[in-house]
Amino acid sequence: MATLPPQTRTRPTFASALAEGRDWAEAAKGCLQALGPASGANLGFLYVTDHLADQLGSITTLFRGVTGIDRWVGTVGVSVCGQGREVFDRPAVSAMFATFPEEAVRLIPSLTEGTGPLDQALGTWLALHAPMLGLVHADPRSSRMMELVEGLAQRTQAFLVGGLTSSRADFPQVSGRVAEEGLSGALFSADVGVITGLTQGCTPIGPVHEVTSAEGRLVAELDGRPALDVFREEIGPELAADLDRTAGRIFAGLPIPGSDTGDYLARAVTGIDMARGTITIRGEVDEGDGLMFCRRDQASAVADMDRMLTQLSRRLNAPPRGGIYIGCLARGRHLFGEDGAEMAMIRNRLGDFPLTGFFAAGEISNARLYSQTGVLVLFT
Repeated sequence: MATLPPQTRTRPTFASALAEGRDWAEAAKGCLQALGPASGANLGFLYVTDHLADQLGSITTLFRGVTGIDRWVGTVGVSVCGQGREVFDRPAVSAMFATFPEEAVRLIPSLTEGTGPLDQALGTWLALHAPMLGLVHADPRSSRMMELVEGLAQRTQAFLVGGLTSSRADFPQVSGRVAEEGLSGALFSADVGVITGLTQGCTPIGPVHEVTSAEGRLVAELDGRPALDVFREEIGPELAADLDRTAGRIFAGLPIPGSDTGDYLARAVTGIDMARGTITIRGEVDEGDGLMFCRRDQASAVADMDRMLTQLSRRLNAPPRGGIYIGCLARGRHLFGEDGAEMAMIRNRLGDFPLTGFFAAGEISNARLYSQTGVLVLFT
């Protein structure tokens, strides 16, 4: 059922719903029925499972016509979340609408080559407002994806959060109109109250080492020693005796320079060369960079989720008005062992409030691309 907080004059109001169906029409109509009247809302968030990827345009048109909300932003995920649950591998629609000050929000047009279209569409608005937050969705197939994210962050000075479309079929996004490729989303001015959190799915198992020999993604030496020797020592004798078991469990962590929270980017270990004593990771490193090893398991993920939610709860002066959760598609049931575990943790710590989201092929926080993480956006 939809959750609709009482209206106030100074804060936006939200409502959210999630519905499944045998086809796009049944899922979309079920979601709209649960949402109820839009009552003057002027922005909608829309996420659908990839079973409905080819119908995102039709779903958006239906939502626009029924609610009267012209501006919708969203994308496709292998799974979607909201209303205390997660839906995997079934046709489903998750949506949320809100009422913001009219001048506080602008849609980001589809960007494929650079930020030129942004200046054409929003140049005047950007000159008059200081964007505080940017919610972005990006096509993982685009070779310029991170260039676009970084260019958008530099041009707007906004704190960017979001995720990469995850799909086994089409990769559409909606930002006013439906399009594939590139990046799109929405910008929120400083007039919108919002806080964000990032939770890792891994826990460091050793100290940060210095990369002393590397070429691209291949790491030859750490602290002047063969990288594989360091790797074996830190993962423990049980895994060291069967390195095939490290896949999906042990990751390389690349510390973010200047972070005062020990933040890092988790990157998969994609290759081990026993003869040369090297490892290959899904991310490039240079000599002099830091690298540590991390363990991915349910206990680590639960502990860090609790840490993030505790920190967010301390920053809240009142229950959230609404929220967006973007998790790695390797999380959910695959990491926590059951559907809805992350939604339950959010609800138990922060209360019952409107929420929507999806599980992504990569998560974006502070204009950086993460994996194995969860990004939670709370509107206050």
